[in-house]
Amino acid sequence: MAKMCVLLLADTATPEAMGRMANALTTVMECDEAGDDVVLIFDGAATRWVGELSRSDHKYHAAFQQIRYRLRAVCSYCANAYGVADQIRAAGLPLSNEFRGHPSIRTLVNAGYTVLSF
Repeated sequence: MAKMCVLLLADTATPEAMGRMANALTTVMECDEAGDDVVLIFDGAATRWVGELSRSDHKYHAAFQQIRYRLRAVCSYCANAYGVADQIRAAGLPLSNEFRGHPSIRTLVNAGYTVLSF
């Protein structure tokens, strides 16, 4: 069983960014279906995706809902910096401030997770 951390950093502004987000969700789904220990983190500009993916009319809403329980954290510092912290709280998702306002990737690496960034 693999231990994977999928770190989404892509913004919402371009088709390329949507592709990165879709690839991140697909990777989490693949690992989840295989029974792997997989977690998802939204960091940086990717914190903006929470509001987008929470909309029921978004193309990837269903995919996000399917793996939402794998979401370990949304970066608290970045959510505040991008003005989306209220959207994240409204969605009932965890904000993380483990290290200076950010999720701790080091903690995951020390726990044996392979980190993939999109």
